[in-house]
Amino acid sequence: MQIKATILDETAIQRIITRLSHEILEHNNGSENIILMGMRTRGEFVAKRIAAKIREIEKKEVPLAILDVTLYRDDFRTNLKQPTVSVSNITADITGKDVILIDDVLYTGRTVRSALCAIMEFGRPATIQLCCLVDRGHRELPIRADYVGKNTPTSVDEEIKLKMKEIDNEDAVYLVDSSGLKGEA
Repeated sequence: MQIKATILDETAIQRIITRLSHEILEHNNGSENIILMGMRTRGEFVAKRIAAKIREIEKKEVPLAILDVTLYRDDFRTNLKQPTVSVSNITADITGKDVILIDDVLYTGRTVRSALCAIMEFGRPATIQLCCLVDRGHRELPIRADYVGKNTPTSVDEEIKLKMKEIDNEDAVYLVDSSGLKGEA
């Protein structure tokens, strides 16, 4: 993995988490009817940070769910070598709630499509809103984020790599050259 540029450092990520939290609260008139739903793996940690920031702002807990969409992906049997399937953790009733689906990097939209299918098995929310830390473009499906931390257009030979302290021991977003990674899924 050849790093071409640092897109966000730790301080910038913290600022974006704060801004996204305020945008979510403003758009939903507070936290009363929202459920945050982080997509495994790094979207889970972005969601936990947004939940903590909303708790700090609103002085109350916001329900937080974790969603694993591995089994819902359209490339489950074709592109994924040995996918790791984990359990979704959705304990709150989502029916009639405003679900804020949170992912780290928005790319083709296929993972989000998988998440939409998975969410509907847990209930019928009033709305599903999409929040992502980085939107890199290249959509293959008509999906857009309601809340975007940073828009970073990329070429097809580039990728966005998010590093988070919880699993990578650092907070940063890198633009990397992926031309040598073709065939590795």
